[in-house]
Amino acid sequence: MTPQNFLVPLDFSDYSTQALDYAMELAHKLQARLTLLHVMQDLSMGGGDLGVTLPYSYMQELDAELNRRLESYLERVTAAGLNGDMVLVHGNPYQEIVETAKARRVDLIIMGTHGRTGLRHVLLGSVAEKVVQLASCPVLVTRQPADAATA
Repeated sequence: MTPQNFLVPLDFSDYSTQALDYAMELAHKLQARLTLLHVMQDLSMGGGDLGVTLPYSYMQELDAELNRRLESYLERVTAAGLNGDMVLVHGNPYQEIVETAKARRVDLIIMGTHGRTGLRHVLLGSVAEKVVQLASCPVLVTRQPADAATA
């Protein structure tokens, strides 16, 4: 079966931009559709109850800014002659990636990884690793070459 529907989670880092470039190249070859996803992690999930409630107007402005950023990525996709759409959700990143892939019947998730190791990996976890473990479809993980990551 040839994958026809790709999910590309974006955190707007160089790593996710590289994953999008790879996804676009592969989508050209396979005539696949791209869904761009950004997950806005809820603050209460970052370290328990912070006791802080952000004003609704601030959250609206943040959502609008994130949508603008996603739209600029989607413009790249459509300018390359590919079909695509975008999704902005709130929640736990790896859970939302897995759920979005399932809900949209994605054939392949293509995502970047920061490649953290050691204590940084233990403390921060790895969204890509959790997605690989839990996704119901294949996951292709891209990583910048070591010389590019240290530059």
